[in-house]
Amino acid sequence: MTLLGLAARTTARSTAAAVARADQAVLGRRSLVGRLVWLAAGWSLMVLAGMGFALTAFFDQAAVSRVDQELNDLATGLYAEATVDPTGQIKPPAFVDERAQQAYSGKYWQIADLPGGPHPRALADSRSLWDAVLNAPKSALDAARNKPGAPVYYDTLGPAQEGREPLRAVALMVYLPGHAPPVLFMAAENRSRLDKDINRFALTTGIALVILGAGIVAGVILQVRVGLQPLFDMGREVADVRKGRALRLTRRYPLEIAPLAQELNALLDHNQQVVERQRTHVGNLAHALKTPISVMLTEAQAHPGPLADVVTRQSGAMREQVEHHLRRARAAARAQGSGERTEVAPVLDEIARTLERIFGDKGVRVDWEAPDDLFFLGERQDLQEIAGNVMENASKWCRHRVWAEAREISANRLLLTIDDDGSGLAPDQRQEVLKRGARLDESAPGSGLGLSIVHELAQAYGGRLALSESRHGGLRVELELPKAEG
Repeated sequence: MTLLGLAARTTARSTAAAVARADQAVLGRRSLVGRLVWLAAGWSLMVLAGMGFALTAFFDQAAVSRVDQELNDLATGLYAEATVDPTGQIKPPAFVDERAQQAYSGKYWQIADLPGGPHPRALADSRSLWDAVLNAPKSALDAARNKPGAPVYYDTLGPAQEGREPLRAVALMVYLPGHAPPVLFMAAENRSRLDKDINRFALTTGIALVILGAGIVAGVILQVRVGLQPLFDMGREVADVRKGRALRLTRRYPLEIAPLAQELNALLDHNQQVVERQRTHVGNLAHALKTPISVMLTEAQAHPGPLADVVTRQSGAMREQVEHHLRRARAAARAQGSGERTEVAPVLDEIARTLERIFGDKGVRVDWEAPDDLFFLGERQDLQEIAGNVMENASKWCRHRVWAEAREISANRLLLTIDDDGSGLAPDQRQEVLKRGARLDESAPGSGLGLSIVHELAQAYGGRLALSESRHGGLRVELELPKAEG
């Protein structure tokens, strides 16, 4: 990697990162707006949700307590008015509860004794029970036995609605003079209206808190967007610099980020100086080497022989290396924002046709797919070298088929995928083939520079190269490259 490529990659990475942060419109973990909004809105919504649950719980407790108090008054009244005749029989009170006089009205009472068995024995009950009895779970009966004189509240089912009537009930166990077994006074009331009131309160409170939460979130988003607008403006200016529409940041920014703008301008100046200096060095070196190489080739052609053939071949290889590094230097400079774009589909079509002719004796078929409006942000010859090297390598090692697909993956990135149906590479071999001159099969023709050249060119353009297993059994090469605007 030359200093020119290193400087270009550093500039590309720094500007791309700044643009990504400024241009990101959605709220996510990598968005500064998202972090601020989620932090403020998340905390506010948690508080509102806690308030909603607390208010509903308080209302629920208050409503149930009111019903429990009414039931306790009824059970206590039964206990206060009940009498025991000389035969030991309990006489219910003479007071009349209008609702308790109507069958299945939802208001019930019952007097029972506990002779020691698992179930109480009804002695008297309200007419609203008709021929049914009030059920009490074993836990409520045990609690009543353990706390004589203390009310025990519980939920049970009543006789209405085919035995599925929800009831709120109270049990009060006492000892009456003249009646040996303990007596259980029970009162119950249909809790459907209570549940409806609780649900209605919860729904109303929830809707009100949702509206309040939406207003808070909208206010937070507006505050954050307005407060961070200078950062978005800086991102757009950096994008203009990256695309070649500007050379420096020229807007005036608030005091908090003005030093950042100054440092970015200083970095741009420094990188430009480094690129220009290294471009000059590479160009001078390449031109300095071209002359002696041309002299060697001329002398070798003037004096034919075995030595001349060796000199001719090696001089040709040297010339190819010089041209290659010149191309890389030009690509690194262009990657900084020349604004040139190349249509992808015609390049893939041209490469596919050429490879099918070259590997015709092997019967290689190259299928490709790319949208007509997909453009590479760079020169045509660079895309030809990147895609051509990979597709040639796939054609060399495939059995009969090669697939190439180019598609857009973001507003400024495209993905070029090349698959083959060959034997592929083991995971530990994939990084090895990216090294310059690495060849896993020494018997195969080639210099071992193909994938390494592609890797370096992709990096010069701020892209990446990844190797994995193809779904067709061979090797998959994924190239992420800059995409030009349509």
